[in-house]
Amino acid sequence: MAHRFLSSTNRFSARFAFIFTVSLSCTYLCYSIIFCRSTIMTNQGKKLLGELNNCASLEVRSALDKSALPNALIVGVKKGGTRAVLEFIRIHPDVRALGTEPHFFDRNYDRGLDWYRGLMPRTLDSQLTLEKTPSYFVTREAPRRISSMSHETKLIVVVRNPVTRAISDYTQTLTKKPDIPTFEELAFKNISLGLVDTSWNAIRIGMYILHLENWLQYFRLSQMHFVSGERLITDPAGEMGRVQDFLGLKRIITDKHFYFNRTKGFPCLKKPESSSQPRCLGKSKGRTHVQIEQEVIEQLQEFYRPFNIKFFETVGQDFKWD
Repeated sequence: MAHRFLSSTNRFSARFAFIFTVSLSCTYLCYSIIFCRSTIMTNQGKKLLGELNNCASLEVRSALDKSALPNALIVGVKKGGTRAVLEFIRIHPDVRALGTEPHFFDRNYDRGLDWYRGLMPRTLDSQLTLEKTPSYFVTREAPRRISSMSHETKLIVVVRNPVTRAISDYTQTLTKKPDIPTFEELAFKNISLGLVDTSWNAIRIGMYILHLENWLQYFRLSQMHFVSGERLITDPAGEMGRVQDFLGLKRIITDKHFYFNRTKGFPCLKKPESSSQPRCLGKSKGRTHVQIEQEVIEQLQEFYRPFNIKFFETVGQDFKWD
């Protein structure tokens, strides 16, 4: 009996030892699998995290370093005050503007959009890109070409009394070509009969409604903002406030940025913190106009009146040029 008891005890011990060994082996195997998986996941996670960081870095660099096609254009008019609007709006931190006139949509269209984009300043995604070329307003192909680039482009047109604008235009040309005919000779086919020569560009530019009708074939009137060249001189902050509203910008440019330069006869920007001098437009701006006889001015005012009335009705503003 004692022998049978010892034999049973030995079998039990053997089984226990076998089960314990198998259990220990399974435990070791499970820990090994878990540890290896953790290591693999950790390495993959670090790799994935690194890739995400690289992507984020590239996105930041991309946002900080890119050229974009313009969201808005100052399309006209020549001698209306376009340079002033450009220089004034450029001080807004959310605007990046090209300083020179690229003439893409009138003279350089065959160079392509990539060439045009390459001219634009580097901007952030949150910034607005803008350029100025006043001759666009009177270029027949410009509205269609700009619409092809983007149907949503915002357009700024700076207008001025067309008689004053024509005299200013002639004054500028005279400084470059002093031997040209007189203003009266160029402006009239027959001055005694009051027949105005509309083929002369200085006269034709001021027939604003004719050019506007072409633009309205491609753009909504709500996409266009008309700046008064006269009010830009007497109330620059007010006019620039409306420009900022139109562009969807916060009103940052205010009265505190301007002072009136009596020598030049128009407003200048006050001295920036980074400069020792105030910012005024160049010597070519504010030059004294050629003196024109009052009778000639009145004849031209009479000529432009029906064009002005229709223009005022179309844009919903009376610029009070009479």
